[in-house]
Amino acid sequence: MSSTFHRFRGWILAWWLGMPLLCGAAEPHWAYQPLAPLRPPVRPETRHPVDAFVRARLDQVGLTPAPEADRATLLRRVSFDLIGLPPTPEELRTFLADPAPDAYERVVDRLLASPRYGERWARHWMDAAHFAETHGHDQDRIRTQAWPYRDYLVTAFNSDLPYARFIQEQVAGDVLFPTEPRATVALGFIAAGPWDESSLRDIREDTLDRQIGRYLDRDDMVTTVMSVVTSTTVHCARCHDHKFDPVSQRDYYALQAVFAGVERANRTFDVDPAVHVQRQALRREQRRVEQGDDTLLNSPEHLPRLIEWERIEAARVIPWTVLEPQILVSTGGATLKRLADQSVLATGTRPERDTYVLTTPLPSKTITAVRLEVLPEDSLPQKGPGRADNGNLHLTEFQVQLFEPGATQARELVLTEPSADFNQADWTIAHALDGQEKTAWGIHPQVGQAHQAAFRFKEPLTAPAGSTLVFTLKQLHGGSHLLGRVRLAVTDSTLPVHFLPEQIVRILGTPSDQRTSDQRRSLTFHVLAEHYRTALAQLPPPGMVYAAAADFEPDGGLKPSPVPREVKVLRRGEITKPMEVAEPGALSCVTSLPARFELANLREEGLRRAALAEWLTAAENPLTWRSIVNRVWQHHFGRGLVDTANDFGKMGGTPSHPELLDWLAVWFRDDARGSFKELHRLLVTSATYRQSTVPSQPAPTAQTDADNRWLSHMNRTRLDAEAIRDTLLWVSGRLDSRMGGPSDRQFDLKPGIHVTPRVDYTVFDVDSAEGSRRSIYRFLFRTLPDPFFEALDCPAGDQLTAVRNNSVTVQQALALWNNAVVARLAEHFAHRLAAEEPTVESQIRQACEQVWGRPPQPDEAADLVTFTREHGLPNLCRLLFNSNEFVFVN
Repeated sequence: MSSTFHRFRGWILAWWLGMPLLCGAAEPHWAYQPLAPLRPPVRPETRHPVDAFVRARLDQVGLTPAPEADRATLLRRVSFDLIGLPPTPEELRTFLADPAPDAYERVVDRLLASPRYGERWARHWMDAAHFAETHGHDQDRIRTQAWPYRDYLVTAFNSDLPYARFIQEQVAGDVLFPTEPRATVALGFIAAGPWDESSLRDIREDTLDRQIGRYLDRDDMVTTVMSVVTSTTVHCARCHDHKFDPVSQRDYYALQAVFAGVERANRTFDVDPAVHVQRQALRREQRRVEQGDDTLLNSPEHLPRLIEWERIEAARVIPWTVLEPQILVSTGGATLKRLADQSVLATGTRPERDTYVLTTPLPSKTITAVRLEVLPEDSLPQKGPGRADNGNLHLTEFQVQLFEPGATQARELVLTEPSADFNQADWTIAHALDGQEKTAWGIHPQVGQAHQAAFRFKEPLTAPAGSTLVFTLKQLHGGSHLLGRVRLAVTDSTLPVHFLPEQIVRILGTPSDQRTSDQRRSLTFHVLAEHYRTALAQLPPPGMVYAAAADFEPDGGLKPSPVPREVKVLRRGEITKPMEVAEPGALSCVTSLPARFELANLREEGLRRAALAEWLTAAENPLTWRSIVNRVWQHHFGRGLVDTANDFGKMGGTPSHPELLDWLAVWFRDDARGSFKELHRLLVTSATYRQSTVPSQPAPTAQTDADNRWLSHMNRTRLDAEAIRDTLLWVSGRLDSRMGGPSDRQFDLKPGIHVTPRVDYTVFDVDSAEGSRRSIYRFLFRTLPDPFFEALDCPAGDQLTAVRNNSVTVQQALALWNNAVVARLAEHFAHRLAAEEPTVESQIRQACEQVWGRPPQPDEAADLVTFTREHGLPNLCRLLFNSNEFVFVN
């Protein structure tokens, strides 16, 4: 049985027996011990520190290192490792012909400078972060603004952003680096995982399930950050103290408290740093207004603004012309009656849903805006103005059409700038123009009184005499939330149309020297709110990124919390058994750093994340620096120095070369200053990396090194699914090199329309003029794995979040041989070869150089020529695509 099974069985037995927490052990576990400077062993045959540690260990176990791989093999290996693509035949020939002693080192520098490097290593980080562009769970809705985080990662790796800064930006970039737009985009890391839309958006706020959903959502945030950055399984302490590692339940909930003020949502950012700074400053002041910060009342800069606002408001008079409807239609069967004041009253049948169509003559003047009044009426429930039992209404859509004399078709008029004197929470007047039948304008609880809304025409309307306007008022939400009494009016004024709340109107009607302190306070906050709203509206439209956010536009039941929510330690993880309130903090087992954060203001959620970001990246934190060098090592050597990259605990692996791991961690932190490119350069230029995959001695026995733990030779690895797909596109001439921007989808996304995605994700447009972009830019649903990718290297369930499976299975061979796109790309490859090379022999040589990274041997060439003449060039290409020498990296 596998070691994984035994570890799992041990966990179950420990849980059942109630094994005590291990934090009382006399000797700290290796992962939590402080990092200390080390000197590499002195080796006369090498001056490379990595080789010194590895060869010292080989000496101890009686093994000798393998010789260096041949140049062609080495070039193919390092190319796939650093950029995820093979070398071109020209690059191969140049490297083979270069006699300079630093030829390989210059190849490494060239690959690290390639923009493809960032794409390759961003993909590795996206896997670790559970990134996908849909929510997952039952609804799996698309995250249309998730892609900027992916582009951030590509840019961060290409620019060699120092690792400490890289982590700080992804955990608290908006707080630590508020003037830099990319630092806000980086927060996509926290929001990258799945999100339960049903529990966190669609059910009532006061339900137990909503509270459970929040704890589970924060659990995913904590798990992602701590597993990826510190290789710690803190999530195992959710219901009790960790059974194997020194992580208490209180530590776990302290980490949950760090994220108690953020949700996953679309948040704004600006590419222009100056605009970004300006928007953030305005939003900070706007939040102070929203929170009722009374210190604003005494600010001297606001008094002139208040006086000027009152002066402008007193002079602002908009003349409205009431329209006289001539034709009244209710599609639901209600009786519509025009009253003496030109309002329309609905009586009689009260259907679940209805649409009113009101036709009126067009006044003989230019029209700039239209007003809709909803009026109270004694005959309506609660005096209206709606027909629902509670007096409410839901206006789903408000549309206007123009019929000119003699026209057979109406012209749709575009409306903008919706405004209303009152909006029910989450039922704003903007919903009357959003084209979605599930949203609407409502006025509850302010029923029994008049309300008004206005819309400006996008272009001033002037039409010939005799024209008519047709107003369509859709009420499709259901529940008989219908309009009871309405009246329409138009204006030719060019002044901005907005309506003041009734409370503000009453205050303005009171002489300023007679206003109470509460009235002055209400008026000041109203004026400031309008000022900041207007100032923000004048800025260029911001970009959006799906990220951790405390300030965002509400989405259904998902709303920002003005202060961090209270997190309590839950006995046995049960929501119904809360204990003490958790204080923001981290892990007590890292004794070199404080376990709880000293924060100046617990109400400022950003300070919590900033404290965690600084804790994670502190030089004294041994987990962070050991974890990242081990991850990079794993990608280069096929196995980490610790073979459980996400678990440095008791149930995880132990370091094969503990001194090397610690030396790398300190060197990366101090000497390389967190430079990924320096770390790559160090590892791939080592003789250990450059070894052949063929051992220099007979196959090691189980007693020595059966799984090559001591690295007596290089590990042979299989290409991952992205590298296979991208290489097939590249050699066939169908790889589109465009970088960045929204991901490529196999369907059109239209507002308000449910998307049924194409299930066969392997069908992409390889025949288009542009071809297809790299896999990192390809859209995939979280819950609909690509069958081709799943067969190649991803376990079923969630291909985008799983650890890549490097095993060899029959499904991989079947998928690669039978996949329709592989066959089509083989045809494209053959067409390209035939166009570029005149003979079968030269075509075969070119094909092998591109697919295998080397020319064929004479006996191979003879066999391939015979095969090609019998079965054709496309079948030869397909054969090469399915060869072990293509799929594996030696």
